[in-house]
Amino acid sequence: MDKVKRSERLGAMARILTETPNRIHTLGEFCELFGAAKSTVSEDLDLIGRSFAEFDLGRVETLAGAAGGVRYRPIPSPERARRELDALAERLREPGRMLPGGFLYTSDVTSESRTAQTLGEILAMAYYEAAPDLVLTMETKGIPIALMTARALDVPLVIARRDSRAYEGSAVKINYIAGGGNERIETMALARRSVRAGQRALIVDDFMKGGGTLQGMVDMMREFQAEVVGVCVMIATVEPREKRVKGARSLLVLDGFDRATGRANVLPSEQF
Repeated sequence: MDKVKRSERLGAMARILTETPNRIHTLGEFCELFGAAKSTVSEDLDLIGRSFAEFDLGRVETLAGAAGGVRYRPIPSPERARRELDALAERLREPGRMLPGGFLYTSDVTSESRTAQTLGEILAMAYYEAAPDLVLTMETKGIPIALMTARALDVPLVIARRDSRAYEGSAVKINYIAGGGNERIETMALARRSVRAGQRALIVDDFMKGGGTLQGMVDMMREFQAEVVGVCVMIATVEPREKRVKGARSLLVLDGFDRATGRANVLPSEQF
């Protein structure tokens, strides 16, 4: 292999790290890839880490020990996270987003890859230490945010469905109470191969009103003998104040609508 220039090595290492968030890479991997000494690779990683910190691009962390190495975590600073949530809240306050039943139209926002990635990174930063083995969501609107959260944590995304699919094999089905004011019984299904007993699950969804669907996912994990390490959503309504699920966290809160203007009162929460 031809000698690799330092600028080329730095660019490639930065790309590898950012494309594999939360994954541990050994120094030996980079030494073999670039034909460089460990001391050289260590200096390069230190330079990348300082650059990322300077420009608020996340953290490059070095782990000591036999199983150690280096990993990248796309953790935004509190200031950047707040700016992103303020900007998102401003967009969601635009007129015309009010839906029947006290819901808010958000599908256009959550379908944007950059927005979904940003929200996923903000959600993930609160759960790195909890070390979930998977992210669980309910089809369909929560999938983009949940997928980006799973990517930031480097774990699989598991999707609960309204009904089982033949191509997913046998499934576990449960009934749960959905709806805020107009309660109804819904069905949730999850393929048996999706989750193993003893795994740790982080539950992510786009919207919480009464919390029934989220509690349904908590109950589903109990059926699989899996531990729930957190429940979080993009946006939660202030009312009803008593949610069916306990301990859920939200990035934003919806405190009703101004019906004269059609504007929603959306603000960043204080939970992240």
